[in-house]
Amino acid sequence: MQIKKVLSYLEQIAPSSLQESYDNAGLIVGNPEEEVKGVLICLDAIEAVVEEAIELECNLIVAHHPIVFRGLKRFNGKNYVERTIIKAIKHDIAIYAIHTNLDNVYHRGVNGVIADRLGLTNTSILAPKRGVRKLVTFVPPDDLELVRQALLAAGAGRVSGFSDLSYASLGVGTQNGRGGAQVKLEVSYAHHQERALVKALQKAHPAEEVAYDIILTENTLDEVGSGMIGELEVPMTEKDFLQQLKKTMGASCVRHTRLRRRKVRKVAVCGGAGGFLLSVAIARGADVFVTSDYKYHEFFDANGQLVIADIGHYESEQFTIQLLHEIINEKFSIFAAHCTKVNTNPVYYF
Repeated sequence: MQIKKVLSYLEQIAPSSLQESYDNAGLIVGNPEEEVKGVLICLDAIEAVVEEAIELECNLIVAHHPIVFRGLKRFNGKNYVERTIIKAIKHDIAIYAIHTNLDNVYHRGVNGVIADRLGLTNTSILAPKRGVRKLVTFVPPDDLELVRQALLAAGAGRVSGFSDLSYASLGVGTQNGRGGAQVKLEVSYAHHQERALVKALQKAHPAEEVAYDIILTENTLDEVGSGMIGELEVPMTEKDFLQQLKKTMGASCVRHTRLRRRKVRKVAVCGGAGGFLLSVAIARGADVFVTSDYKYHEFFDANGQLVIADIGHYESEQFTIQLLHEIINEKFSIFAAHCTKVNTNPVYYF
């Protein structure tokens, strides 16, 4: 099994096109053609994790956070990033990061893990992304079903909780003064599926030169976006919720804003630094917003409209390791997949 096969499967779950513009998810170092000997899964691919991979004879590290965010001009081991990369290359270990693309998916994503651990129901993406597009093509009536099924199999028609959606209308197509029956076929899709859809269309369509249009829309993707929001099955007091949050998420402490003396029913979550979603959490009626990396003055922004609960960056995302282990183990059985035993949290509490 080649490394690229594993990465291709991971990107079916969290397409690399869903990562944020500032991110550096993907294969950071390593040869994708190499055979997988073993996989080590971690949150941060630091030097100690590479050493662990060497001991376990793993030649692929799957990390949540990219070890390289910015360009490196020298490799002389002056900092932990350079030392990690040098050691990985020296021992033929590939490092792959699945970061904001895994944050941005509803199914089997980072925020879904948090929501599950907190027992949230009726969950949805907190801030859905725009990105619904429409593909329009013209097909001879006899080939309609073949082309339609090819597009649906490639992921089209799965928008707003529906599946296998398409629209076809019969008309007359003309070319060089000559006309004939044509069916106008329309399907909606998420922007990251575009390459696969066009490829499927060109393969299934009978014409050598396939005519099609791509139309951008203002619709949002219900299953792609930042954060998650849901409801507790049984509302609880703010203090009880914070105690449960601390225990469930394995947090040493929870930094929070002033309690409002109200029951907690609706909860918004965002793994990692989620302060950019505060206004959305307020607008959607959250009683508590669980996230991390809040600065002193940013706590004032809650303005008494909800409770901000900062549990720490590592604490909010640590269960992503188990998530990725489950995803890989369910698909592949010809190599060993390990969860790191190295605690990479750089923050300590006295």
